[in-house]
Formats: sequence, C-alpha cells, structure tokens
Amino acid sequence: MDGSGVPMRAAETAGRPGKQADGSAKLREGKVVTGWTAETRTPEGRPQRDAGSVRYSAAIESAATRDTDPEVAPFYLRVRRMAARYGFAEAEPWIWKLAASECPGAIQIVDLWHAKEKLWEVSQALYGAGKSAKQWAHARCDELEQGRFDALLAVLRTHEATCETTRLCVGYLETNRARMRYAEFRQQGLCVGSGVVEAGCKTVIGERCKRSGMRWTVDCANAILALRSCILSGGGGVEDYWARRAEVA
Repeated sequence: MDGSGVPMRAAETAGRPGKQADGSAKLREGKVVTGWTAETRTPEGRPQRDAGSVRYSAAIESAATRDTDPEVAPFYLRVRRMAARYGFAEAEPWIWKLAASECPGAIQIVDLWHAKEKLWEVSQALYGAGKSAKQWAHARCDELEQGRFDALLAVLRTHEATCETTRLCVGYLETNRARMRYAEFRQQGLCVGSGVVEAGCKTVIGERCKRSGMRWTVDCANAILALRSCILSGGGGVEDYWARRAEVA
C-alpha cells in the first residue's frame, strides 16, 4: 500500500489542511494497493514477481478509522478485497501500530530501500556528498543487509550525540529492528522491497492524473483510477470490468 498526491479542483480541497504556505491543500492522496505473487526465483535465488501476476486497485478515499467507528475505512475494505483475490480470505489491512492486534501472525518487513535511504541521509549529514560519504553509506548498508545489526548501531551511536540526523536514524532502526532482519527474510524466500508498490503509484496514479495543468474532482479521479487499475492489472481485468458493467446495463 502507498499513496501519491493528486491535484484537485479548489472545491475538493476547501477547508482541508495541506502543505501550502497558508496551510491549505491543493492535493488529495490517491491510495493504491498492489498484490502480486513471487514464486519464481532469480539465478541468485531471490524471489521475483511472477509475470502477469500484478494487480492494482486505487482510489482517493480515507484510510483513517477511529476505535469508536462501527465500520472500517473504505480503503481498508479495498485492501481486504485485494487480499481475498490472492487467497487470504482472513487477511486484514494494517499499519504498524495495528499489526500486532489485527494480524499477530503476519511478517512485517520495512522496505529495504527506505531503510537504506535513512543511512544515506546520515552519511550526507556526517560527510557531505563526497567519496567518504559514499564509502561510509555502502559499508553501513552492507551491515544492514547481512544482519550485522549490532555492529551497525555501534557505528551510528558514535555520532549520535553530535548529529541529530544520526540520533533520529538510531531511533528508527531500534524501533523497527525486528522488521529489518533482511538476511533472515531472504533465507525464507521473502521479498524485502516495495518496488512494485512504488511503481504502482507512478504508473496507476502519477502518469495519468498528475500531468501539467490537471485538476480533478474526487468522483472523476476515482473513475479514471478504477479503469486504469483494470487496464494495468494482469489476468484480463479490463475485460472483466466491462463485462460487469454490460450486465448492469
């Protein structure tokens, strides 16, 4: 699951907080859930997504649910439907804080590239953008991938008191340590990157809804995102989409 901002007409963002200088919003978040299988392996033995297995489902809708709400948010239902397509009838969508209670058996994995990005931010904060920064970052990323977590933290902590970026990174790593057992995850044949989801945000949402001068209403954007999800999903999704609508007509 991921999201990407979609430029909206002014009426669609009225009264909504945003990142503009005056606190207003020009975007609404288009959320996309992606499902795929990865039964095949690369020559190195790492899992790779199976050709034609990727499915998308996207919309501008809420993912927020309060404890007192009688029903889950619309995007949660979208995720639940996607999970059911892949045979996980009991699967539930989650974020980190809900995973333990909603899906106690689920394996949680922080995207490897996001974790590496944190280390690169530290390297630039410590050494700038030169050769030393690159060497330092590559060494730390190797420690992360190889499961030498204690060695990684030991190096970071030598800079923790003098660099705020490092201090924040240490906290991030300690919080997510159990989700960063990349060497172990790979031995189990699990994917450790979210590239398919990142690509989904770009291809499903960005390439169609974020072109120069575009301003959308929620209804029109959702109609386009539904159709685009079908077109880009493998397995005859667009044919099924039109067949269902022909039956209704």
